[in-house]
Amino acid sequence: MKYRPLGNTGEKLSAVGLGCMGMSFAYGPTDDAESIATLHKALDLGINFWDTADMYAQGKNEELISNVLVSNRDKVFIATKFGFRTNNDGNGFAGTSSTYFDGSPAHMRNAVEGSLKRLKIDTIDLYYAHRIDPKVPVEEMVGAMAELVKEGKVRYLGLSEASASSIRKAHAVHPITALQSEYSVLTRDIEAEILPVCRELGITFVPYSPLARGLVTATVSSKETLAETDFRRTLPRFDEANWENNSKLVEAFGAFAKDKNCTPAQLALAWVLAQGDDIIPIPGTKKRKYLEENAGAADVNLSAADVEAINTLVAKYPNTGERYSEGSMKLVNH
Repeated sequence: MKYRPLGNTGEKLSAVGLGCMGMSFAYGPTDDAESIATLHKALDLGINFWDTADMYAQGKNEELISNVLVSNRDKVFIATKFGFRTNNDGNGFAGTSSTYFDGSPAHMRNAVEGSLKRLKIDTIDLYYAHRIDPKVPVEEMVGAMAELVKEGKVRYLGLSEASASSIRKAHAVHPITALQSEYSVLTRDIEAEILPVCRELGITFVPYSPLARGLVTATVSSKETLAETDFRRTLPRFDEANWENNSKLVEAFGAFAKDKNCTPAQLALAWVLAQGDDIIPIPGTKKRKYLEENAGAADVNLSAADVEAINTLVAKYPNTGERYSEGSMKLVNH
């Protein structure tokens, strides 16, 4: 595995991290034994950057990770997030009526203690606000988060889906080490303003869903094949209205990957990695075979001409659909 610096912290993180959400939440049936085996496999592969959140299956994902994290604490840089809360027995997906966001210092205090307890550790390496709360000034939220650093409960602070303006305001209060937002060959919103601000301020960018929720991996034949509990059933990109366009895109992308002697997933990750050494994607998986495949992307070298060719290919199929449902998009800070 290759490693990349985390901002100016001196930390070295695996160029390909591991998103753990799907092990417990949002992507259909779960298998704790396979997930734990996948976490052990991550250690074997040198993947030391693991990402979770307190909202993933109401804390169960953090509890699952603790089974491997505790005995390997010195080998893992663990990130978790706070802010989403549930108000009934719904599916818990962000953007639905069953969830709301609370970025208040009072909730953050409760949330961090809960995460520490479930993870069974004394200090969280990277603590993100999962979104920006329009009801709470970002300076107030980050000021409270900064107290956790002083107390030794958290080492570094991060934001997720924050606007360029919010990033600047937050960074003025306390250094923001990482920004986590969706970014892939199909989702490039952050390139105009957000990524330049991160680079100006020395903030590492952490793309989630770098495989476009699996769309570009050629592993989903239709929305109907997804489990009833699969979050992707709520996403426009998997709707029938966009499926013909996206199927053609996936076919062309797969042909390009074959020419590069890699899988579509590896090509998608290699494209993200090629955007800069200050970018550390966290593709999610709950199976060892996909983890190994994703790790292999670190060794796929794309030339500038390759990257441009991929951009040109994707531009031929522009009608991919929104990355989120309308409710979820309202939670994105603009």
